[in-house]
Amino acid sequence: MTTAAVIVAAGRGTRAGGEIAKQWQTVAGRRVADWTLDAFRQITEIEHIVVVLHPDDLGRMPDVPCVIGGATRCSSVLAGLQALSGLGVTKVLIHDVARPCISAKLIQQTIDTLDHAQAAAPALVVTDALWRGENDYVTGTQDRAHLYRAQTPQGFDYKAILKAHQAHDGTAADDVEVARAAGIKVAILPGSDDNLKITQASDFARAEKILGSKMDIRLGNGFDVHRFGAGDHVTLCGISVPFDRGLQGHSDADVGMHAVTDAIYGALAQGDIGQHFPPSDPQWKGAASDIFLRHAVDLAAEHGFQIANVDCTLICEQPKIGPHTAQMKDAMAHIIGITANRVSIKATTSERLGFTGREEGIAALATATLIKP
Repeated sequence: MTTAAVIVAAGRGTRAGGEIAKQWQTVAGRRVADWTLDAFRQITEIEHIVVVLHPDDLGRMPDVPCVIGGATRCSSVLAGLQALSGLGVTKVLIHDVARPCISAKLIQQTIDTLDHAQAAAPALVVTDALWRGENDYVTGTQDRAHLYRAQTPQGFDYKAILKAHQAHDGTAADDVEVARAAGIKVAILPGSDDNLKITQASDFARAEKILGSKMDIRLGNGFDVHRFGAGDHVTLCGISVPFDRGLQGHSDADVGMHAVTDAIYGALAQGDIGQHFPPSDPQWKGAASDIFLRHAVDLAAEHGFQIANVDCTLICEQPKIGPHTAQMKDAMAHIIGITANRVSIKATTSERLGFTGREEGIAALATATLIKP
């Protein structure tokens, strides 16, 4: 099964104030839309993400597929759903971009519920007394029994919600209303008080508090060295680079990947490669270094961290690294599970000084940033 997400971001959000739409305003150091998008990107089960934008906003999110929305929320959602056609999507989550505090846990719970329900959505039980009012005076009360405050993401069987939207008149307040009009039963999940929707200007302060306080940011450094030996290529950051020598080591001697791996272990305070994969153990003889990096990435996930970015510097006179950096970034990004624009691979020389200057080997220095949302 394939899971996708539609992020609805085509509104103007005038009630929130500001010179630009609320999704492009900054909270806790980042745009609202960036917080929202990254929450979905960290869910490995989500294979496709489409952001629905106002025509004036095209280009604001160049690193994710975007489509133009319509005049209403329903028409925007339909545009996002249609953009997923032909991709084999079976489950789809629909989320308002103005809910940047959404947790990975709630996203995953919504996806998991779709294993046994055709639709699912988080909501909060209404616990406050409800009034009706007019001209700033109470005119009556409303029974709060069986009432919920709806949230997103709202999850659906893709084909069912696409068909429901195509048949609807487009006046619904949310996608649950569209689903129910088509006869789809919607399971209710416990929502979260932190999953607020930024609507008024005052909501930014609350979102700032939530997003700013819940992050645990870690930095780790890694350093590795391998000497040259016989061979016809070197393996660097997962890519085979033709060369008249090779790198010597117990594994495949990928000095760049080793440095990045140790940087992740360092951020977790979990030692280094040698502790997790002892060179005295013959099973690691000649092993591909992506085994070590994947282990570090998995360990970070087990501790609740996502890898925000990595930066690796290769230090050598030869071979030339520049022609291969794009491939290296793609390879590392694939293993780590992040986008290539979060991976930096660069090279420098030691000005003919030291063992790298004498072309006796290659050194690598790496830094990794880990974030626990």
